[in-house]
Amino acid sequence: MVRRPVAWIVTVVLFAEALGIAALNWFLGVVVDRQDMSLAGLDPAMMSVSSKIGGIVFGLYFALCGLVALLAAVRNRPAAGLGRLLLISAAVVHGLLGAFTWGLVGWGAFLFMMLVLGLIVLLLMTYDSPAEPADAAPEDGAGDGGSRVTTPPAPTTP
Repeated sequence: MVRRPVAWIVTVVLFAEALGIAALNWFLGVVVDRQDMSLAGLDPAMMSVSSKIGGIVFGLYFALCGLVALLAAVRNRPAAGLGRLLLISAAVVHGLLGAFTWGLVGWGAFLFMMLVLGLIVLLLMTYDSPAEPADAAPEDGAGDGGSRVTTPPAPTTP
């Protein structure tokens, strides 16, 4: 019921975040490149290139996480293996970014990070495999089908 819409929402949010992070870091790289001062002797051109590369890598990471969510939405199956690890790591990253943005940016960014964290966790939890009963009969038909339900003995009075 709720699994596919949540997966689609997580997909859209992660793709938008990937573009936003890449664009923000690219812009910061351009700003650093146009300045004529250095920070503790560091070359501004090197800082600019580092910011641009970091933005591309971080943007690709979020885009890959969005692709995992997209595959979960299209297939209506949970992410497994590396995809599940990517979504878990994205949840951890959003938790850490939320902690940093609370103090550095403000409540709005913190609430957005917590919203995305909640959506990713909801995506991971709604696609959990259902638990099978422990005493189910084997598929080949052999066995006694588990333990039978018996009534407890009647209490005795002294």
